[in-house]
Amino acid sequence: MTLNPALLRLVAITDSFRDGIDGLTSRAQQAVLGGATMIQLRLPDESPRMLVDIARSLLASLPGVPVVVNSRMDVAMASGAHGVHLSIDDLVPAAARRAAPAGFIIGASVGGDVDVSRTVGADYVAIGPVFGSGGRENSTGAMGLARFSTLCQMCAAPAIAVGGVTAANVASVMATPAIGVAVISALFSSADPMQAARAIRAAQDASGS
Repeated sequence: MTLNPALLRLVAITDSFRDGIDGLTSRAQQAVLGGATMIQLRLPDESPRMLVDIARSLLASLPGVPVVVNSRMDVAMASGAHGVHLSIDDLVPAAARRAAPAGFIIGASVGGDVDVSRTVGADYVAIGPVFGSGGRENSTGAMGLARFSTLCQMCAAPAIAVGGVTAANVASVMATPAIGVAVISALFSSADPMQAARAIRAAQDASGS
């Protein structure tokens, strides 16, 4: 699958495996029905075998929606996922690209200047955390929108914002060079992931970006 920039509009990142494969798959389906454009499978405490099973369930249930696996290139390849998202301590995208099939999506995390050079070969970058707890820009550990914008301009690949993004602050993100956002708790921890995704997409659309 070739990465269309529109697929980065709203990336939904899984939060936990509390309700099993069926429950997680159902929440992902609801998020997509609400407007999520990509699913990132991120469950660091699960075994590779379980991650392959979950990824295959997501792929079967969400035809046409890209599914990328966090950190685990082996799981992504074994499951037939559309790509991998590489964190700061993972294999660099350029190395992953040499082993990847044609059309394989590779994302990379960026948390500061030092991470920019390692994103060569990535199709997109996820920069953050932009906001802290409660979606606040000035929280401890949050880089804020100004810093996020600077890092966007330093990276050669399209950038999405991650960290504390909600329907209440997504318009401010879309006023930066961001092409989209990645959301965890505001979607997968919601009692109604479909409505939560709709609210974020509506705020994005209303921003005019």
